[in-house]
Amino acid sequence: MTHTIRTCPACGGADFVLEKMRCIECGTAVEGSFKAGKLGSLPAEHQDFIEVFVRCRGNIKDVEKVLGISYPTVRGRLDRAVQALGYETQPASSRRKDILKALEREEITTEEALRALEEGKE
Repeated sequence: MTHTIRTCPACGGADFVLEKMRCIECGTAVEGSFKAGKLGSLPAEHQDFIEVFVRCRGNIKDVEKVLGISYPTVRGRLDRAVQALGYETQPASSRRKDILKALEREEITTEEALRALEEGKE
């Protein structure tokens, strides 16, 4: 996957901006100062996760299979990506309800639900 460079690779401090964009079909170029946007500014790990999440249409079970990780790990990565975008994550009480609903719908196992509930206490 190709990712936008977020910060200067030399000093690590300043944010980068895009100054030139070129069409790969016809070669037309536009110069200026362009921001990458929230998604393009995320670290590669969050961009990769969000791409898988969208490809799986938000189905956590499918994300688990594609990435080979557990339900609690998917939820944790999702929460971190949401926070990196500058949004608040779900309150613990609401998250517990979602875990129990997923268990009821048999989308997760009892063990996964227990792990997810334990992770939510941290």
